[in-house]
Amino acid sequence: MTSSIPMKEKKLMKVKLGELPGWMLMRDFTPKGTAGAFQSGYYQHYKYINVKKGGAAGISMMLAAYVLFNYCRSYKELKHEQLRKYH
Repeated sequence: MTSSIPMKEKKLMKVKLGELPGWMLMRDFTPKGTAGAFQSGYYQHYKYINVKKGGAAGISMMLAAYVLFNYCRSYKELKHEQLRKYH
C-alpha cells in the first residue's frame, strides 16, 4: 500500500525525475523561504556536525574538502597546463 504524499511535502530524494519541474515550482524562493530551507537542512544534519570531541579526523576531512574545492575551482587552468606541457 502506498501513501499519497502531497507534492509540496515530498523530499527531494523522493521526487521522480518527471515530477521535478512541478516540485521546483512549488518551492518557496523568497528570502524567508530560502532561509527556512537552509535552517531546516542544518538542523536535520546537526547530529553529524555536532562533535563532542574533536580530533585529527575532522581536521583532515576539512583539509580534504578544501583541497578538493580548490582543485575543482582551478581545473580549467590545470587542464590547459597539462596539455601545453606535453605538446
